[in-house]
Amino acid sequence: MRRDDETLRLFVAVSLPEEVRDALGRFQEELRGRGLSGLRWVRPEGIHFTLKFLGDTPAAKVPAISEALTEAIRERRALRLALGSLGTFGGRRGPRVLWLDVTGDVERLQEVQRAVEGALVGLGFPPEERPFSPHLTQARVRQPPPPGMAERISQALESAAPPQAEFEVREVVLMRSTLQPGGAVYERLAAFPLT
Repeated sequence: MRRDDETLRLFVAVSLPEEVRDALGRFQEELRGRGLSGLRWVRPEGIHFTLKFLGDTPAAKVPAISEALTEAIRERRALRLALGSLGTFGGRRGPRVLWLDVTGDVERLQEVQRAVEGALVGLGFPPEERPFSPHLTQARVRQPPPPGMAERISQALESAAPPQAEFEVREVVLMRSTLQPGGAVYERLAAFPLT
């Protein structure tokens, strides 16, 4: 039982079906075999699309968040996505994040994200300054990167073939993230179905 004065680290996400997470786990193993074992890999069971990161939030606010998300998601249809290509985020110092993008109903996913964002602004959660870029984080590059890592990542971008996987998005989920030494552990607090 949660206390109302407890603080929860929250985010709104789209989860992936188990078979897609399994395929991503196998793909991560393939990438590790290409000399990328020195990256900090996201556990496959934790891979998701973050629609909105809320951060540390009073537990007492969860009912209002749930109500806002129910309204934002109401009458929005399920959508189909497929795993896309491998890419990186990073600037002049080289890659920082290795990710997969998606194809399919991406525009509708962006509409869902905007609806979530808009619904939560009224509860005091500021809008994200960066544009929403749907991606599935696979790994983070340790800083400073190990010698030769940027070249190995570049080679993987050119030659690795991501898994072929299509899936249906049927819900948006309010998640709690608990940071632990082995990585974040996620707990579903509420789900909001897409029709």
